Amino acid sequence: MTIGRFAWLTAVLLLAIVPAFGADVTGKWTASFETQIGTQNYTYDFKVDGDKLTGTAKSQTGESQISEGVVKGDDISFVETLDYQGQSLRIVYKGKISGDEIKFARNVADMVSEDLVAKRAK
Repeated sequence: MTIGRFAWLTAVLLLAIVPAFGADVTGKWTASFETQIGTQNYTYDFKVDGDKLTGTAKSQTGESQISEGVVKGDDISFVETLDYQGQSLRIVYKGKISGDEIKFARNVADMVSEDLVAKRAK
């Protein structure tokens, strides 16, 4: 195999591997959005290890641990289990990462769907 062909093959393999790694969302992100119970102000503190996402979601109604988190390429998903007025609510997030912005769709307790945009805290 010639050096040129080897370099070309190496470049192709690297380009194929790069999308498998998640975008770097580690750190704090903020969002403010309207819901059925009024304006919600959130701070997400994300930690990424490989494609596994962990961290916390904090709002005026409390703070909860992020579970079932995954980052693959520019796709992100996780679950927030929120204690709201003594009831446990499962909130499922699915989003797309674009630079310092994440566009999320979230489903609250399989009843309400909401869209929001989180921005990297500076």
